[in-house]
Amino acid sequence: MKRVLITGAAGFLGSHLCDRFIKEGCYVIAMDNLITGRMENIEHLIGNENFHFVHHDVSNFVHVSGELDYILHFASPASPIDYLKIPIQTLKVGSLGTHNLLGLAKAKGARMLIASTSEVYGDPTVHPQPEDYWGNVNPIGPRGVYDEAKRFQEAITMAYHRYHNLETRIIRIFNTYGPRMRLNDGRVLPAFIGQALRGEDLTVFGDGSQTRSFCYVDDLVEGVYRLLLSDHIYPVNVGNPDEITISQFAEEIIELTGTSQKVIYKDLPINDPAQRQPNIDKAREILNWEPKVARSEGLEITFAYFKSLSGEELYKKDHNSFEQYIK
Repeated sequence: MKRVLITGAAGFLGSHLCDRFIKEGCYVIAMDNLITGRMENIEHLIGNENFHFVHHDVSNFVHVSGELDYILHFASPASPIDYLKIPIQTLKVGSLGTHNLLGLAKAKGARMLIASTSEVYGDPTVHPQPEDYWGNVNPIGPRGVYDEAKRFQEAITMAYHRYHNLETRIIRIFNTYGPRMRLNDGRVLPAFIGQALRGEDLTVFGDGSQTRSFCYVDDLVEGVYRLLLSDHIYPVNVGNPDEITISQFAEEIIELTGTSQKVIYKDLPINDPAQRQPNIDKAREILNWEPKVARSEGLEITFAYFKSLSGEELYKKDHNSFEQYIK
């Protein structure tokens, strides 16, 4: 039985990875400090003999008893509200946390996969974004705490691979959605659906011409699994190349939810990417992977999940308003 450590395990993506590796017959050690993760995401696994939860911040020294085969490092704030509210923790988990886990992987002889992001490309000047594009990032802008944490994470991971011959994998994740997202975390999809469910107008930042590409969580998890088991050591984009403007997406959400709200426009945040679309040629070639779930299908499932939440969850504000952090 393979033993797997998953950090950020109580988060949106981490919890789905726990499900997948349990399904694959692995013993999963789930680690999270619960700053942005939620126990509700993994409570269905509590009591499973192949699942163990550890409440711990990986920015501090990480100890795991026994053997480890794989480490998947998914611990990090990932939404704008989170990483703009807790910038120091975001930088620490990307730097100190990654260093601690690479050291653990070295000590255990484990293969380590890190969750990087399309944000390493910044506001791209190349479209769509291939893995050999180095990006256009403002290191001292408000988004730099997340962008540069992830860029450093990639750099130290490759250093451990080259210097210590550590088995490492790097996945660059593009916008992903699905059940267990936090409704009010500032990301565009849950923000739109939350506003629609509350009867509020949908807020678009900027003129709405900026683009995003949305990948359903099951497709993303399959990409992670295939990359982990592959022999490829360099970054691989995993996302859905089906690109849509934010204005068009707002209209899709209005149609999906059957509401009659209008779209309102506010100032664009500093360094907000104008375009985001993955080039997934490498994933197709190396992993034989491409997304299978159409956006219309994934949105139906995600909307049903959000509709099932309690009224308290629907109106809960995880943090102060997004506008406070974007200037």
